[in-house]
Amino acid sequence: MARKKTSGSFVKGDPRINRKGRPKSFKELRDLAKSIAEEKATNKAGEPIAIDGHAVTVVEAIFRGWAADKKKQQAFIDVAYGKMPVEIEEDQEEGKFSLPAIAIAPSFFGAYRDIISHNHTEYVFKGGRGSTKSSFTSEIIVELIMNNPEWHALVTRQVRDTIRDSVYSQIEWAINHLGVTDKFKCTTSPLEITYLPTKQKIYFRGADDPTKIKSIKPRFGAINILWFEELDQFRGPAAIRSIVQSAIRGGKEGYIFKSYNPPRSRSNWVYKELQIPKENRFVHDSDYTTVPFEWLGKTFIDEAEFLKEVNRPAYDHEYMGIATALGGLVFENVVIREITEGEIHGEKTGYGKRVGGFDNVLDGLDWGYFPDPAHYVKMHYDPARLTLYIYDEYRAWRTSNKKLYEKLVERGLTSRDTIIADSAEPKSIADFRAYGASIRGAEKGPESVSYSMKWLQSLKAIVIDNKRAPFTAEEFLEYEHEVDNEGNYISDYPRTKDHAIAAVRYGTNITWRKRGK
Repeated sequence: MARKKTSGSFVKGDPRINRKGRPKSFKELRDLAKSIAEEKATNKAGEPIAIDGHAVTVVEAIFRGWAADKKKQQAFIDVAYGKMPVEIEEDQEEGKFSLPAIAIAPSFFGAYRDIISHNHTEYVFKGGRGSTKSSFTSEIIVELIMNNPEWHALVTRQVRDTIRDSVYSQIEWAINHLGVTDKFKCTTSPLEITYLPTKQKIYFRGADDPTKIKSIKPRFGAINILWFEELDQFRGPAAIRSIVQSAIRGGKEGYIFKSYNPPRSRSNWVYKELQIPKENRFVHDSDYTTVPFEWLGKTFIDEAEFLKEVNRPAYDHEYMGIATALGGLVFENVVIREITEGEIHGEKTGYGKRVGGFDNVLDGLDWGYFPDPAHYVKMHYDPARLTLYIYDEYRAWRTSNKKLYEKLVERGLTSRDTIIADSAEPKSIADFRAYGASIRGAEKGPESVSYSMKWLQSLKAIVIDNKRAPFTAEEFLEYEHEVDNEGNYISDYPRTKDHAIAAVRYGTNITWRKRGK
């Protein structure tokens, strides 16, 4: 049955359809709306509307209409003075305070829900300028303090002298922005903020004086909230662990927030740290393009777009939070993740058989005793995907060849597995053969170290299971070119802290010596 056409409806080819006048983008639509808003308003007779001697624009006429309409007066107030913050009602259900949606950039909605559900303990917020990562972190700390009467917070940066004008002011901003100024007392001597209803504290300390962190002792409860601002400026993961251990020592729950602008060079320790999987960690990326235009303003956007045109690498780093310099890292293709039993041994079928699994297994061994360790690795190389998988290791100091062999047998080594070891120790190779191992020395030659390194660098990925092979993962992530006295990187490969890397080179010796493979 044919559909009945109603009056005013359009059909294909209707001359009233104007496709040429349709704006091609949202920006054009916004510009069109602005131009209409600035036009002179007219009455039904088409005459200009004048009030107090001046011609009324379209947008002024709309606002005056809102002001006179009881149903739209609240919208008029919100536009004029900003949306009213959510008030804290004393009889509110469970006494809980929640951030108003208007206070959170849309890109952080998921992170907010995750925090409220406490799905993770560690939250890492990284992004370029204007991404609102610090604003969101300061707001969520205020909410957590207000909703957990036994909790205190510690906010820290590497240098104490930078705190007052950065994170302290940021927390003050959040308190004011959320409309809860009367609930807090902010003091600069000592530098702390007190939640007045319960006397909870937000402490501020610099990592350059760790004794001041250890000395914090709340009168009640415990420090359950910790914020590391400008994470990349701290002195590495060991320094972060020390602060966490000193600060968070009580309570069943807690939150650790880490925020930073990604550093320009990928050799910075934060990149290596985040490559190591961590179950209780939530990582969030953001940039200014995910933030409402009116929050940043036209000047900010114009400056960002100008830099994008004249210096794209600087724009990518400063505004988009992208590392634009490789630094001295030797291996940029390392992937840290779990390598499953199914990948290694194949997946079971309904008939009890296994399908797939690693079928190109390689074993490498770098001899050592003390202070250099002996290091063994087990790998699989997939030439079709140019991917090397490292899924087992054994490292030992002050261990005889006999004991080393026995340990490898305990880990599953059989006479069917051929070890390729450093040929510089023929006696050790002979010992292993006498014990029953299938072993041979790596074939070396001119530039063999350089060639094997370049082969490893050329792979699509070097996948390392950091739980099965932690020493190997650490070496590959931290292996860097050395620097000369003028700060220039030396192209040669350092021969220190490379025991696992050497074992990998030996184990893949036959593969990389086949040119073109």
